[in-house]
Amino acid sequence: MFWLWVVLQGLTLLGVLNYWRHLPVDRQEEAPEGVVVLLSVRDDWNGGTELIARLKAQTVRFRLVIASSGGCAAAEALAAREGDWVQIVRAGLASDEGQKVHKLRAALRALREGDRYLVFVDADIEPPARLVGRLLFPLVRGKADIVTGYRLLLPEADMQAALVGAVEMQLATLPRAASATMPWGGAMALTREVAERLDLDAALAGRLSDDMAIGLAGWRAKLRLRPVRDLLVASTLQGHGALGFGVRQYRHILTNSAGMWLIACAVVGVQALGWGWALGWGGWSAVAVGYAAAVGRVLVRRRIIGGVVESGQAQKARRSLWWDMLAPFAVCWAHWGMQLAAAGSRRIRWGGYDYWVKGGKVVRMERVE
Repeated sequence: MFWLWVVLQGLTLLGVLNYWRHLPVDRQEEAPEGVVVLLSVRDDWNGGTELIARLKAQTVRFRLVIASSGGCAAAEALAAREGDWVQIVRAGLASDEGQKVHKLRAALRALREGDRYLVFVDADIEPPARLVGRLLFPLVRGKADIVTGYRLLLPEADMQAALVGAVEMQLATLPRAASATMPWGGAMALTREVAERLDLDAALAGRLSDDMAIGLAGWRAKLRLRPVRDLLVASTLQGHGALGFGVRQYRHILTNSAGMWLIACAVVGVQALGWGWALGWGGWSAVAVGYAAAVGRVLVRRRIIGGVVESGQAQKARRSLWWDMLAPFAVCWAHWGMQLAAAGSRRIRWGGYDYWVKGGKVVRMERVE
């Protein structure tokens, strides 16, 4: 058992090293014509002053399409003020699908003839200036059909948020392969041609998770899904509700693909049970092996974070590394706990609504007061 534990811990360290080794050095960008950025916002969106400033700083010219339900005063004000590059789409309220999906479908129907490249972003990200150009590079060069970045959580100075950030860090720094990549809707791009090939409006209809629906449709169509490893995009995580956020992410996976959820549970479960053995029966040598691997992962992740985000963002993201340094077993147990808790219900609370989901489709929804 001891040597199996050594191998397991070695593999976790090798996985993070693999991610670091494959970080692009020459981070090339493309700036084609016909780029549209799609942003879905809630009615209580505050206008995203920092997000809009960061989008204006992008190295690529584009039109920003903001999709709202129709009652977002901040979005309306932004479009009135900067209508030369901002377009508003008013989707109304959904009745049988996720409100975000409903708004994105409306945005897709509002595309113009010259729109050739579609970039999807979330309202809670802090994108680098290279975001759009980097996402477009593989598309323009014909190296991929769907391109994605991934979130890097910036937890508040809160233990719960930092713990969930540590769990998410395990996912963010996994080795990336096109055959095993699922896009993240917070930073994702595809061509208009691919959207039409997938019949994206139909693929999203009735769904709750936009990125899961697009990713699964891409897999079924045998498209090339490509991750951009240096696009770990900063996203703030508040302490209140952080654990619920983690459970919700896995409930999205479970309700779309039970097989994918089972594989994830098995992988994390082996690690979690291994820590239980090491702490309970493995002795000091087994615990030392676990901590040595954890320290190694922390050191590599520090290098990864420092190389892909701004210094202020990196400082916040590194709050999560303390958990993996001081209590790596707690990170594994929390991760497994979130996965298992996801199986407790088909209800997903998201964006002011409760959704009941089966087979990836919304079967019932209620507004949360």
